[in-house]
Amino acid sequence: MVTAIIADDEDLPRKELRRMLAELWPELIIVAESEHGADALEAIYAHTPDIAFLDIRMPGMSGLDVANAIKGRCHAVFTTAYDNHAIAAFAAGAIDYLLKPISRERLVEAIVRLKERLNHKQDGPDLSQLMAELDKRLRAPAVEKIRWISASVGDTIKMFPVDKILFFTSDEKYTRVVSSEDEAHVRKPLKEIIDGLDPEIFWQIHRSVVVRADAISRAHRDEMGRVTVELRDSKETLKVSQAYAWRFKPM
Repeated sequence: MVTAIIADDEDLPRKELRRMLAELWPELIIVAESEHGADALEAIYAHTPDIAFLDIRMPGMSGLDVANAIKGRCHAVFTTAYDNHAIAAFAAGAIDYLLKPISRERLVEAIVRLKERLNHKQDGPDLSQLMAELDKRLRAPAVEKIRWISASVGDTIKMFPVDKILFFTSDEKYTRVVSSEDEAHVRKPLKEIIDGLDPEIFWQIHRSVVVRADAISRAHRDEMGRVTVELRDSKETLKVSQAYAWRFKPM
């Protein structure tokens, strides 16, 4: 039994790829579909699929980020709308890619290669170094970074400079913003805020938690392998999902 996940933040391309796979590879079982990179990473850890079809451009965590994080847990196939120059980078790295809109012929070629690798029991390659290089070439121009978060509390507007914020947590349609001195809720989902944060400074450690990396004092792993982190200027502890536990492995 061969299993796969499909990750794409757009409904139509995701559904079309699933339809084409059902036609061309009926034995393949799609165990999960994801709209965001973080969800895709969690699905890979939860379902351990053989293949991950990853859209390059997804909110927060890109397909490149997911491929880098899975460390060879499965074979990655990228779906992309990039031009031929960018595709040459994929070809040079011997990575499977599908140019949108995906053609039947191109998908057949990818399926043949995937079946060959699976039949020979080849492990998914560790793409860390190659992903770092592709990230430099292909990542979109940086979104302007957020400098301030403003939150309305009754008749008052609270202003939080981003460099003073300890962490963000998702609270349904709102996001909780916490600094060492204050906190508030903003009427904006976390997934939209993430795009304006520097990923080197703010780490996503759970689908609903983003924390300032230098605010973390220590991480704890319990007997079940679950990780929590303590912060320097807060008494709160934050849970780390399995998908992001790799951030806290000893060097």
